[in-house]
Formats: sequence, C-alpha cells, structure tokens
Amino acid sequence: MAEHQQSPVVSHRPRVNQLVKAGTAATAGSSLLFLSGLTLTGTVIALALATPLMVLFSPVLLPAVIIISLIGAGFLTSGGFGFGAILVLSWIYRYVTGKQPPGAESLDQARLKLAGKAREMKDRAEQFGQHVTGQQTS
Repeated sequence: MAEHQQSPVVSHRPRVNQLVKAGTAATAGSSLLFLSGLTLTGTVIALALATPLMVLFSPVLLPAVIIISLIGAGFLTSGGFGFGAILVLSWIYRYVTGKQPPGAESLDQARLKLAGKAREMKDRAEQFGQHVTGQQTS
C-alpha cells in the first residue's frame, strides 16, 4: 500500500517539469517577439527620417557607394589571389624539397601517365613516318 501512495507523487513530477519548460519557453518567446517588434518599429522610424535625406543626397551618395564597393571588392579579390598564390608557392616548395604535400602522389601519377602517353605518341609518329616514307620510295 505504501508503494501505491508514492506513485501519484512521482506521476506529478514530470508534469511539473513540463509546465516549467513550457513557461520558460513562453517567456523567452514573448520576450523575443517584443524585441523583434521594437526593432521593426525603430527601423521604420529611422527609414522614415532618413528617406528625405537619401533623396536629397542620392546624386552624391550613389556614385560614392559604387566606388567604395568597387574598391572594397578589388582589395578583397587582390587579397584572395595573394593568399592563393602564397598557398600554391608553399605547396610547390614542399613538393620540391621532398616533403610530400597533400596531392603529391596524384601529381606523380598524372606525370607518369602523361610521360607514358607522350612516349606512345612518339612511337606512333615514328611508325607513321616510317610507313609514309616507305610508301613514297616504292
């Protein structure tokens, strides 16, 4: 009988945890929804105040924004190409010094395949040359 009386207490415990979780989620969700509304309101007010200024200064601001964007894109592109060049040069240095960087095995296999194909094409060209010269003299 003592076990029967303890089971209702245990069955209420998960329900209390669920209520606490739901209350916390509802509080956090409503707080975030309120902050979202404040942000939207602030954005609309700022846009309403800034629109006349943007219309007045757009002949100056638009070309300036375009030029600054192009300059920024140029610097970013230049930096990316420079970083890539440094990576390639360091890979080549490690390959030349024999440190076997990643992909060196694939490069060696490709080099051997190309050398084999070049040798094969050279042999075919010699055979074709001998065949053509043999036909011309006959």
